Parts: sequence; structure tokens; C-alpha cells
Amino acid sequence: MNRYPLWKYIVIAVSILLGLLYTLPNFFGESPAVQISPLRAGIQTDMALLQRAEQVLKQHGLPYNGTILESTGIKIRFSDTDTQIKARDILDAEVGSDYIVALNLLPNSPQWMRHIGALPMYLGLDLRGGVHFMLQVDMAGALTKALDRYNADLRSTLREQRIPSAGIDRDRSRIIIKFRDEQAREKAISELGKTFEDLAFRSEDVNGERRLVASIKPEALIRMQNTAVQRNITTLRNRVNELGVAEPIIQQAGADRVIVQLPGVQDTAKAKDILGRTATLEVRMVDEDGDIDAALRGSVPSGTELLSERGGGHLLVKKQVLLTGDRITDAQPGFDQDRQAAVHVTLDNNGSRIFKQLTRNNVGKRMAILLVEKNVTEVVTAPVIREEIGGGRVQISGQMNSIEARDVALLLRAGALAAPMEIIEERTVGPSLGAENIERGFNSTLYGFLIVSVFIMIYYSAIGVISVVALATNLLFLIGLLSILQATLTLPGMAGMALTVGMAIDANVLINERIRDELRHGATPQAAIHAGYERAWDAIIDTNLTTLLAGLGLMMFGSGPIKGFAVVLCLGILTTLFSAVTVSRAMVNLFYGNRKLTHVPIGAIKILKKSSSKR
Repeated sequence: MNRYPLWKYIVIAVSILLGLLYTLPNFFGESPAVQISPLRAGIQTDMALLQRAEQVLKQHGLPYNGTILESTGIKIRFSDTDTQIKARDILDAEVGSDYIVALNLLPNSPQWMRHIGALPMYLGLDLRGGVHFMLQVDMAGALTKALDRYNADLRSTLREQRIPSAGIDRDRSRIIIKFRDEQAREKAISELGKTFEDLAFRSEDVNGERRLVASIKPEALIRMQNTAVQRNITTLRNRVNELGVAEPIIQQAGADRVIVQLPGVQDTAKAKDILGRTATLEVRMVDEDGDIDAALRGSVPSGTELLSERGGGHLLVKKQVLLTGDRITDAQPGFDQDRQAAVHVTLDNNGSRIFKQLTRNNVGKRMAILLVEKNVTEVVTAPVIREEIGGGRVQISGQMNSIEARDVALLLRAGALAAPMEIIEERTVGPSLGAENIERGFNSTLYGFLIVSVFIMIYYSAIGVISVVALATNLLFLIGLLSILQATLTLPGMAGMALTVGMAIDANVLINERIRDELRHGATPQAAIHAGYERAWDAIIDTNLTTLLAGLGLMMFGSGPIKGFAVVLCLGILTTLFSAVTVSRAMVNLFYGNRKLTHVPIGAIKILKKSSSKR
């Protein structure tokens, strides 16, 4: 009756072993580290850079506990924060301006654990320390940027459709196109209305001057503002990924604000530098008539600029920008016809038209494709235009490998911010405060567990001890599951753990009280145990299911701390159903299932006497 097959015991044992294995990394803590990452795409972090950093540290007598070389950067581990800060300052001065040297934290778990994917939980800003920014999107700047783009597009469309105009001006949120005759204005209304669906056009006459006023439609303006915020969030997320931050929080707050939290990052200045990064594309023509040697000596011709080419060498490029990265809709790494790494760029309709006209008018001349990042302009490639190129597809190839092509494509997709942003709030949470929060959260869960355990063991005797062991395995499963999922633990999440302790023991209380009820009604010990687990299951499901539904609601509609609490609560309910029923019953079956019992060690059982009434 109260026996489990062998396979169930094996499943439970393997579950406990995996839970223990994936829980252990959380107890090794973290050590201070310095991270060196490239400032621009195309700059590599290789073994030579690692050896150079190690040599610098040895020259200055700064001990370190290990190094990690990754494709995204180098991480050097130290024993204390004082050495970490000194090393950051020295490496920042020695490795050059092509790299970002930032403070970070690394887990201390053994290497073999990391190889099998046993990693500690990510800790939120309130537990790990780090930096918090609130940025506000400049919607007026986004509108100005959009109007400037429409201004250029309207001018190009009129020229292409051969519609004469007397000038185009921008007046605040309007674009005013002037015409000399009514026929030209009517033709412009017809042609421009087909091309620019997001613009509203109306005619007006001022002092006998025929005008066509263009303004952004209200629905298009709302869509543009929402798109600007979402594009900025995507851009910020792409930039933060280069910091190697575990589980950064980048989310919209209100209509025009974005919250950025970087757990583990202690260097506010470097975080600001990363958030301000941008990379965009420029297309210019090469000045083939200029004298390179004279330019190298300082005599640069007027209207041109001396720039360095990728892979060495210099080139004279005209200052006039013919096409910018604002016209890019997508950028993907790939290969050219010679199987060399390349970046395939897709332009929007207006960008495709501009590029087609550019290549048609400059066949036989060299065109320079430039990458602008951190105010540094570099010539990626400068091919000769062989023929007119249409279709809006541009290929960038040259001195780059597949990793550089991927980085360039990433930065071009991220590009510049869709709208300017300003940091309106800035907070730094130190590691010491985070450690204090961890200690308090851990102690609150521990004390709650101990108080509940003592009460249950006293009240339910030996069966209560089994309930406490099941409760301990429940916490083990919960922490192990959070580690496997690489979830982010915050203070509200630790509150969810404490709540899980109370809810998990409630399931065992239902089972134990049901066993007592069966014994009161005269059931045999084995029959009482069997009926207690079987008949308490419905009540356990009902209570936990309703809580799970509430937790899912918090998870779907909540954000920030509320969502963190809901994630831990929902996972805790799932582990409770397994540990409180399956694990505890397995132990009861193992200890009492094969024995002939005269009583169940479940504490004192009060048998209520039936009252008799006389007539």
C-alpha cells in the first residue's frame, strides 16, 4: 500500500543530486575583477593583449588570481577591491584609448562547475551592487530629426519629379514649400501625397506667395515617438551587451523614459561611456586629385579630409556626406563573392534612390564607405564604382574577418539613438550594501525556516521531521532551478523564498492533519498514511493553483520588483508540489511502508467523544 517502485526513488535521488549540484555555485561568492573590452568594432582582444596586461600588472607588483580570455574581452580576477581599483587605473593608462577598462565582479565557483553549466544565480542591483540610470528621451529632438529627414527627402523628390519650387524651409513643426505657380503646387500635392503617407499637406497663400505646408500626421507622430523609445531601448541593449553585464535591466518607464540597471558594474563613468556609444555609416567620394604626400605633411586641400584606411594607409576623402547610416534598415554579416567577410546593408526607399543616383553619376570613380564611432572616422573600404547600383543593397567588404563583420553589423543595426536621451537620475549601489542586503535576506529566510521547523517537529513528532526534510529539499530545488534558468534574484525574490517556506509547509500540514483524522476514525496506521496523502492532494492542488494564478498575473502585468517576486513565487509553488507530496511520501514509505505499525509517530491525537443527549 505505502510502497514506491525503485524508479521513483531513483528519480527523487537524481533530482536532489542535481539540485545540490546547481545550488552549490551560489555559496562561493564573487571576487572583484577588471574587464578590458574593445572600444570600436574591428579591434580584437587576443592573447597578445592578455600577455601585455599581465606584464603591466607584474611590473607594478599587483597580484591577480586568474585571467579569462573571451571573444568579447579580457577579465582579470583580484583578491580585494583596493587592488582591483589600482589595476583598473594602471591598465586604463597602459592599454591605450582603443579599449574600455571597467570594474566588474566574477563568480568564484570552480572551473569544473562552470564547464557543466552550474552557474550562480544572477543577482539584481539591490543585492550585487551596480549602477542605475533613468534616461529621458528628447521627443522634441526626435521630431526635429524626423523633420530634417523629411526636408531632404521632399527636396530630392521634387527634383526627381522635375517639379519646380521656389525653396523649402522648416518652420518649427512644419515644412513650407514655396511655388511660383499654381500648376506646380497642384502637381506637387499629387506626387508627394503618394510618396509621403505620414505627412499631411495643405495649401496656403501668404502675401500672394503660393505655399504647400507639410506636417506630420498625429497618428504618425505617436507611432514615431513610440518607435523612437523602442529603438533607443534596442540600441542601449546592444551597447550594454558589450560590457558583459549579467542580466542588465533595460525597460521603458512611462511614455518617454527608460530605466537602465547594470548589476555588478561599479564604474559609473565607463557605464556612461558605453551608453553614449554610437556607430553609423557615411558614404563620401574620394578626392583622387589631391596629393596624399602633401596632406601627410599637413597641407590638406580645402573641402577634403585625411582619413586612415582599415589595414593601414591613408586616403583623402571629400567632406560632403552623400549618404548616412540613418537610411539603414538592416545590416547582416556575410561573405562577398570571393568568400571574404563582408557586411550586407539594406537601405530604405529614399536611401536606395539616393545611392542609385550616386552610383549612376560617379561611374569610374572611387567611393569611400566610412564607419564613424566615438567621433573617430575610419575608411572601411573605398571601391571603384563599376556600374549603377540599385535595389537598396550595399555590400561592405575589405580588411575584416568574420568577427569584425559581425561587430560592424551589430553597431550599424544599433546605430545612433533614434532620439537624443538625457540622464535625469543616477544612482550607485555599492557592493558592501549589496552584501548587507544578501545577508539580511538570507537570515530572514533562514530564521523563518528554523522557526517553522522547530514548531513542526514538536507538533508532529517523527512525521514532522520528515516534513522539515521535505521543506529543505524544496528550498534546494527552488535555488537550483533559479540557477539553472539563470534567473535574476532581487530582494523581492528573497521575500518570495520566505513566502514559499510558509506555503510549502502548509501542504505538509494538510497531509499530516488528514492522517490524524483517519486515525481518529479508527483507520489502521498504514491505511491512515495512504488515505492522508491521497485525500489531501485535492486540497493541496486547490490552494496552490489559486496562488499560482495570482503569481502568473503578477508576472505578466508586473514589472521590476513585482515581476521578480512573482517569478520566485511561481517556481516555489511548482517545487512545493513535488517536494511536499512526492519527496515526503517517499521518505514515509521508505521508513514505515515495509513495517507493521501499531501507531503513527505524528504527535498527540485528540479523539473527540460523541456527546449523548437524553430525551
